Amino acid sequence: MKKSILLIASLFFAACEKPSEPEVPVIIFETDMGNDVDDALALDMIYKYLDKEKVKVLAISSNKQSPYSTEYIHLMNHWYGYPDIPIAKVINGIDSENDARKYAEFVSLQKDSTGAPLFQRPDFDYDQVPEAVSLYRGILAKQPDHSVTLVSVGFSTNIYRLLNSLPDEYSPLSGKELIAKKVKLLSMMAGSFGEKKIPEYNVVKDIPAAQNITKEWPTPIVFTPFEAGIAVTYPATSIENDFTWAPYHPVVEAYKHYLDMPYDRPTWDLIALLYVVENSPEYFTLSEAGAITVDDKGYTSFTASKDGKHRYLTVDSVQALKTRQHFVELITAKPNLK
Repeated sequence: MKKSILLIASLFFAACEKPSEPEVPVIIFETDMGNDVDDALALDMIYKYLDKEKVKVLAISSNKQSPYSTEYIHLMNHWYGYPDIPIAKVINGIDSENDARKYAEFVSLQKDSTGAPLFQRPDFDYDQVPEAVSLYRGILAKQPDHSVTLVSVGFSTNIYRLLNSLPDEYSPLSGKELIAKKVKLLSMMAGSFGEKKIPEYNVVKDIPAAQNITKEWPTPIVFTPFEAGIAVTYPATSIENDFTWAPYHPVVEAYKHYLDMPYDRPTWDLIALLYVVENSPEYFTLSEAGAITVDDKGYTSFTASKDGKHRYLTVDSVQALKTRQHFVELITAKPNLK
């Protein structure tokens, strides 16, 4: 009898001491899809993480004023087998349609030999796509406290409007109060903190929004700056050689259209996502805590402070090599294609 009691007790304590499974990030992904092809690569990563149950996705939203930005997301959701992920759009947002070759439009309009869409999906009605802030408020109000990570890899317009939103049918809280209650982290591709700082693109396109975010956002923010993204490039050789398993691939088609091949493209947006899902010092280094500000020309500055809510990522040459290899492994893996 004593042996049985001891055995039960030992099994109980062994179970108590078993390490818990790592928490799966719950994210909303914000993107200016169509301005740079790293957004498409990052979206591919999201589906691969979903296949491996390493992330939960509440919504994917465009912060670029373009119907094809959201249609390309719609296309990708269906091609990868995740048609139920909600999509949102910005209304009267930043006009950047002529800032780059329109790969989102190009891929969305591609046809096969019969004249049908090359990438099959249900008909897309841009007018029926919900506005981002309304969708965000409805989603956030239903989530556990301090559970959601926002990954913003484009303009700050949508998250600025969320921050300054008013109580509505979804929540009696203001935007700032709702964020403070439901969001635990903002991972943001923005800024420049190198020796030769630049007014970084995502910031410059909506400076007032970026200024407001750095001043008023109530949760910690981790910035993926310009310097981190250019340290790690995705290789053209992979695009050309590693996707033979798919006759046509929506990311490969986008990459080949975005610039004249061959070219290796920086991975800004991929790093902002990687930090959230696989936070490891082998890939990047997190700065000390501090405060980041944005001036009227779009330059960002960092001031160290023990109680600061802001940090940014840096990538050295060793980390860059490991991160590049990891991105290639992730992105060239065949998805489940449910």
